[in-house]
Amino acid sequence: MKALRVERRLTKFAAARVASAFGAGRGAGLGPLRLTDAPPPSGLGSGWVAVTPVLSGICGSDLATVDGRSSRYFENIVSFPFIPGHEIVGRLTEPSLDAHGHELVVGDRVVIQPVLGCAARALPLCPGCNNGDVGRCENISHGHLLPGLQTGFCADTGGGWSEGPLLAHASQLFCVPDTLDDHDAVVIEPMACALHAALRARYRPEDTVAIIGAGTLGLGIVAAIDFLGHRQIAARPRRLIVGARYATQRQLADTFGADEVVPPEHLARAVRLATRSGVVGPPSGVAGQLSGGAHVVIDCVGSEQSLEQALSIIAPGGRIVVVGMPGKVSVDLASLWQREVELVGAYAYGTEEVDGVGVPTFDLATELVAHHRLGSLVSARYPIDRFEEALAHAGAAGRRGSIKIVFEVGPQKANHKRED
Repeated sequence: MKALRVERRLTKFAAARVASAFGAGRGAGLGPLRLTDAPPPSGLGSGWVAVTPVLSGICGSDLATVDGRSSRYFENIVSFPFIPGHEIVGRLTEPSLDAHGHELVVGDRVVIQPVLGCAARALPLCPGCNNGDVGRCENISHGHLLPGLQTGFCADTGGGWSEGPLLAHASQLFCVPDTLDDHDAVVIEPMACALHAALRARYRPEDTVAIIGAGTLGLGIVAAIDFLGHRQIAARPRRLIVGARYATQRQLADTFGADEVVPPEHLARAVRLATRSGVVGPPSGVAGQLSGGAHVVIDCVGSEQSLEQALSIIAPGGRIVVVGMPGKVSVDLASLWQREVELVGAYAYGTEEVDGVGVPTFDLATELVAHHRLGSLVSARYPIDRFEEALAHAGAAGRRGSIKIVFEVGPQKANHKRED
């Protein structure tokens, strides 16, 4: 099968890192990713079924990988060579059960919850998996599978950047309702991340919440906060302020329910005015520390600069939620200590508590996508043989007025909204 595959070649990673200095995604042509004829994955045993991908998204972690900029933290929880692609809508090529134990038939559309937890690895459930929090699985490098934190980072399973098939465990499968088209379905996985992050923020009705970054995740969190209020799962915060660099991002953040949307360099001033805070330091408030600040700051970038900004605008006793994937950064944490700020990670998904009952994040995310018709975030589709162009577009998405770029890898097009 035709597939894009990442190989463990250190010289290629180094070349990609150099090329990516000219823009995110630019490392694809020189780096460890190459288009190849790969054998389909096989032999994973009971509960595993073949899925033919139809659309597969490109996310920030994928760009970091092909640009040679991923943290070395991941070295022991991925296996090479792997086929990327974890934001997947596909079709079953054989009958299966889904994550709820419901029967699926050949041709059914599914999305894949990509974390390779204990159930997929045929292991006794660790505490995280036992609680339904598969994103906190302790065994992502154990069991009968090679290491891999998710589908798309494991040599055994295949991934969405291929003609397929890939292999998925029944515990990973969620059926796509007929009311959603493929563009809606392919964003369920990133919207599950966004919704989980919004719930991890634990904001209150009286709080001011600031969001740094308005790419797919940032916009998804704005939409999730609106959805959670609509569903009466969590009351809306008093004020939701978003720092968005590009015009399309600002327009969508406003559409999805932000109270105020400003360029990133104006975010500190907007928070200062909303919270009636002073500034300790330069009068602009950009480099200075606010005396008060936002009760919750959600960092959807994960860079050294965004973390510094989060620390400068968070209130004493506030909570910073890191959603964007950070690498190795050098940040002064004195204010974290002195102001007793919580620093919280929001990685994936699992089970969310709704009215005292655990609900899979993917089920809620499916509702969220339907509520806001978030397939509108898909800006362009590319075949995998145009991967260099696709990854360059994804790396420059905001500047080009785009949000989500996807690979179109399957033959089925009946459920697409449009041709790009």
